[in-house]
Amino acid sequence: MSQRIFVAVAWPYADGPLHLGHIAGAYLPPDIFARYHRTKGNEVLMVSGSDQHGTPITIKAEQEGKKPGEIAAKYHQQFLDSWQRFGISFDLFTTTGTANHAQVSQDMFLTLLNKGYIYKSTVSLPYCPNCRRFLPDRYIEGTCPYCSSTGARGDQCDDCGKTLNPEDLLAPRCRLCGTTPQFKDSEHFFLKLSAFQDRLADWVGEQGHWRPNVYNLTQRYLKEGLKDRAITRDIEWGIPVPVDGFEGKRIYVWFEAVIGYLSAAKEWAKSSGDEERWRSFWQDKETKSFYFIGKDNIPFHTIIWPAMLMGYEGLNLPYDVPANEFLTIEGRRLSTSRNWAVWLPDYLSRYEPDPLRYLLSINMPETSDTDFSWREFVRRNNDELVATYGNLAHRVLTFVYRRFDGGVPTPGELDDHSQSIIEEAKETLINMDTLLSQCHFKQAIMSAMSLARETNRYLDIKSPWKTIEQDRQAAADSLYVALSVLSCLRTALYPFLPFSSQKLHEYLGFEGNVQDYGWKPNPPSPGQKLLEPKPLFAKLDEELIEEETARLGEAD
Repeated sequence: MSQRIFVAVAWPYADGPLHLGHIAGAYLPPDIFARYHRTKGNEVLMVSGSDQHGTPITIKAEQEGKKPGEIAAKYHQQFLDSWQRFGISFDLFTTTGTANHAQVSQDMFLTLLNKGYIYKSTVSLPYCPNCRRFLPDRYIEGTCPYCSSTGARGDQCDDCGKTLNPEDLLAPRCRLCGTTPQFKDSEHFFLKLSAFQDRLADWVGEQGHWRPNVYNLTQRYLKEGLKDRAITRDIEWGIPVPVDGFEGKRIYVWFEAVIGYLSAAKEWAKSSGDEERWRSFWQDKETKSFYFIGKDNIPFHTIIWPAMLMGYEGLNLPYDVPANEFLTIEGRRLSTSRNWAVWLPDYLSRYEPDPLRYLLSINMPETSDTDFSWREFVRRNNDELVATYGNLAHRVLTFVYRRFDGGVPTPGELDDHSQSIIEEAKETLINMDTLLSQCHFKQAIMSAMSLARETNRYLDIKSPWKTIEQDRQAAADSLYVALSVLSCLRTALYPFLPFSSQKLHEYLGFEGNVQDYGWKPNPPSPGQKLLEPKPLFAKLDEELIEEETARLGEAD
């Protein structure tokens, strides 16, 4: 029986290019998940978009002397290009700058306001006397009161993950000019998070399938007690507050950005020609919604967004929030300001997407931080993609194409060893089915590569390139087995390596797309004509390790 799966993906700030931390943390995992479910025949909707209203955009705009909209539009187009080239298969990647998103966000705001879950309160906020302006979230920095990090922001500390308010910071300073801010009164709207303490505690307690890091962090917040949070700010860029007297204020980005999951579904439905189609993904209790984010966004998706949905009523709560940990670069924490990062557009200008998708999948930071190094990238590509999987595909396909008139050989009665390999291929798909459905991506791809290694060992024993001269049928049998395994692997690895899997699909003589053949072995038919094969992967020169590592560091 088919399922309906809603894949909600974190919205990147449109203030700079994507880097590998973004990809490993929040963008490759949902693509793997969505491709797997589509291949299974499930109904999938995967959405996200550029977050155009965050203060990082206004800061970038002021630094470059441009309008925020110009910055957001520039990077939104770059995101779209990166998704296409890297194979991130969104059903819709939109922006928070649409009229649709503004309408859906304001409806959420007013509904919660009318139900008493949003209220007005006068608060003391940081004001820079030098810049003559209030300082929203990222315009103020200081020392975290919890972990003593000196780079904490007015909304969150990235080092310890604590959500903060500006007044919590020690030694606060204006990010633009360094002046110590004053605190002045300003009237704002607050989300009454405290009203959802018990309901959230009961709901979270039922989520035994969540990853331990997600579950434990969420429980920690709940045990500390939820505090009401301001959801408007003194800024001119963003969605207007739909209440008279608040014309100079905007809805806080962290409040309206999560509403993007809902507004994107509505936009997608409208573009599909059925404006009500979104309801099946949001109101059908059988639909499961998965939110793919980095660990720094966990409380927004396991506490704040669920509270908003509870207050609004009638919409599905998250089923799972498979948040990943962080990716370090060459043993050091990623730092965009110091250019200690590998930028996705830069990578794609020199290399193919699948080798990076492979490394980030088999080294995915699912339960702990993991490291990216160029040496490991080259090693994994050359020793695993090229020498193990790629070599298996190329030596079998080229030999069959040359010695069996370009067609799949007809097998005879297979011996026990051959039958065991066929069964192992089937079991691999079954095992990966379970792992992928539970978002265990690293284990799943390791299972596929284990099958490739075992098949190589099988061929080394059978040696069809030698036995073909004495026993053509025996060679045909082992080669048919290998082709059947390859057919399994092009399906099993398609969620991870879509480009090379599609090539293999075509080399094996199949038409259309891998996804259309379903999550099953699909062995090639005897006599099926192969397409003349070429290597799936290219060996990389080790010299690139030094060259690429040298690119890291302070920008000129």
